[in-house]
Amino acid sequence: MNMHAHKLFLLLINLIGGIAVLVSYAIGIINHPETRGALWGGVPRAIMPVYTVSMFTAAAGYLAFTYFILFCMDPDEAVIAGHFSYGLFPWLYALVLVPSALWMPLTFYMIANPSHIAWTGIRVVLGIAGIASLLLLGALITVQPAALVWAHRLAVIGCAAFCLQTAVLDAIVWTSYFPAE
Repeated sequence: MNMHAHKLFLLLINLIGGIAVLVSYAIGIINHPETRGALWGGVPRAIMPVYTVSMFTAAAGYLAFTYFILFCMDPDEAVIAGHFSYGLFPWLYALVLVPSALWMPLTFYMIANPSHIAWTGIRVVLGIAGIASLLLLGALITVQPAALVWAHRLAVIGCAAFCLQTAVLDAIVWTSYFPAE
């Protein structure tokens, strides 16, 4: 199998970035058992189930749109928003995954050492991940040709679910409830 260079790059970013996110979460939870509940900040108990459901739908959505981008699109034919090539996708993924891997370590640092700089860092990484996920959604909506209509629709719906988690619940709702400094 001869994989296109852009797809190989995207796959590599997903492997490295995905592992980095999962490892950062595992290390954070394992190394901070006494404060892991503090990750919720001031999020009201009443909306915590919304987060739980959203995390699962966001993960499923991530798999759906990643499947579409990796296996249903032809990188040589894809045009995003009339101007960009398939090569934009790996960079958007990197802008989601790198900040996502930084969120938990920064948050545990903020819990132990509250400061304006740490809080700003957390908001920046969540903001970048949220904006990048919205850009991914825009790229998916505007990509031409949108081969396999059913897979494209599923990818857009999945990315919308991912955006709900990253751009709304994490970057806006969570930061509004987390006790800064």
